[in-house]
Amino acid sequence: MLKVGIVGAGTIGRTVAGAIDRGEVRAELVGISSRTAERARALAAALACRPPVLELDELIARADLIVEAAGGKALEAIAPRTLERGRDLMVLSGGALLGRDDWIALAEARGAHIFVPSGAIVGLDGVKGACAGPVRSVTIETRKPPAGLAGSPYVVEHGIDLDALTQETLIFEGTAQEACKAFPANVNVSAALSLAGVGPQGTRVKVFCVPGARFNMHDIVVEGSFGSLRTHIENVPTENPRTGRLAALSAVATLKGLTATLRVGT
Repeated sequence: MLKVGIVGAGTIGRTVAGAIDRGEVRAELVGISSRTAERARALAAALACRPPVLELDELIARADLIVEAAGGKALEAIAPRTLERGRDLMVLSGGALLGRDDWIALAEARGAHIFVPSGAIVGLDGVKGACAGPVRSVTIETRKPPAGLAGSPYVVEHGIDLDALTQETLIFEGTAQEACKAFPANVNVSAALSLAGVGPQGTRVKVFCVPGARFNMHDIVVEGSFGSLRTHIENVPTENPRTGRLAALSAVATLKGLTATLRVGT
């Protein structure tokens, strides 16, 4: 049985842990790690399997796969230590992967794998298929309420008063590489899209702030020799307004796929 360790006790970490605990995923939860020990202990105590709360290196030693649900800054420590031990790694903070060819090389050298769930967007199977041939453009438009963008480096550095906006406003346009630096905790979907398609420099991103919006919305458009592809999704935010519920569920679905006998989709 696949031995899974989770780093992070927030919304995504709790969702993945709960799915394993309920037997929805054919895996064993061998431990939890978090920079906030109290949250990790509270999560462990709420699970029937009572996983231990461990330091990162001990968790890696016990696991076959580490699920990173702790944020991009934490991945700076998690990724190299996990891959160096030849353990597989699931990354939810996809933006932190961009430009890290050294991590990819380390995984190859150690026989490890890196998995990136689709997160809060849909259609990555179609994007991957389309980008196997000539593609003219890949774009994504993200629309979030002010709370879903508050505190991001771009908003802070540019002094944008999100609460003062009274209508839908474009606040950023650039490449996926630039977007993930500007909004490291808000637009990881653009990283997943770029990794599935034409790369972080070739993927265009627009970020809109929408006062009064109830959902986090993402629209993807791909144009190429295959024709055109368009997807639209409206995500219900979790208690963390930056994260849609589908992001956590996609991590569970990825785990199910890794342990399933039948796998469907590109």
